[in-house]
Amino acid sequence: QVQLVESGGGLVQAGGSLRLSCAASGRTISSYVMGWFRQAPGKEREFVATIGLSGVGTNYADSVKGRFTISRDNAENTVYLQMNSLKPEDTAVYYCAARLGLGRWSYWGQGTQVTVSS
Repeated sequence: QVQLVESGGGLVQAGGSLRLSCAASGRTISSYVMGWFRQAPGKEREFVATIGLSGVGTNYADSVKGRFTISRDNAENTVYLQMNSLKPEDTAVYYCAARLGLGRWSYWGQGTQVTVSS
C-alpha cells in the first residue's frame, strides 16, 4: 500500500505561482509512475502531468504545458508540481496518484485545493 498526502495548495492571484508536494509513505515510490490530476467544480477529473520512474520521462496536458513542471525526489519519496503563470481556469482540487508501469492508477491522495483569482 502507498499512502499519498498532497500539500501546498492555496489561494493565489492570476499570474502567480504555487508548488504542490505529494509525500508518499508505506512504500518507496521509485517503482511507481507518478502523476497529478485535477478536478474543477462540476467537471470530471482530468490528467495534468506524469513522470517516469527515474524522472526522465514527463508528459503534460496541453493546457498546462510550458507553465507546469512535474518532478520527483525518490530519496525523499516526494513528487512535486511547480505551477507558474496560473490562470483562473487552473482552479481545482489537485490530486497525486501512483501506478505500476502501464497499469491503472492504484493509489490516490486526498487532494489539495488550488484557487486562482482573476
